[in-house]
Amino acid sequence: MSAGKFLKPAMAGIFVMALASCEDGGLSGTSGSDRFRKDYTAARSALEAGQFATANRIYARMLESAGPLESRIRLEYAHSLLRGGAYDQAAAQAQGLANSQTGTARSAALSVLGVARHEMGLSALADGDAAGGRAHLIAARTAMAEVLANDPDLDPLGALAGRQASIAVRLKALG
Repeated sequence: MSAGKFLKPAMAGIFVMALASCEDGGLSGTSGSDRFRKDYTAARSALEAGQFATANRIYARMLESAGPLESRIRLEYAHSLLRGGAYDQAAAQAQGLANSQTGTARSAALSVLGVARHEMGLSALADGDAAGGRAHLIAARTAMAEVLANDPDLDPLGALAGRQASIAVRLKALG
């Protein structure tokens, strides 16, 4: 199962929920807001066009001046890394963000973390690393379970629940 199959609908739901309360996307009042807004628009456009290297470069640069929007930009950066297949980097960004957040913001970060760790687990298993694969799958299951328990609305299409079921089958087969 690849990240692309379920990731786009799941992440779209997460971002719609997380950003719904911001009329202007939360970009007003940011120091240097014109430049920041232009960078944000460029990063989002690149992400949506599948130009992940470009999006990642812009998001990484934006983190330096994101101020109160850092958590939002970091989440989008983690999402872009995930969609680009940089699962280890996506997991690191999402883990750091999850550790610093509460509520729905934490759940959104855990969603990215869970998907990244699931993909890392599948990759490790494909490479013959059963122990590493199992560890990643357990971490993915834990992250997804928290999201589904605390913020089930972040999984409107059941993508995380589907991944969680797939993980359960894999872990059972691993013993």
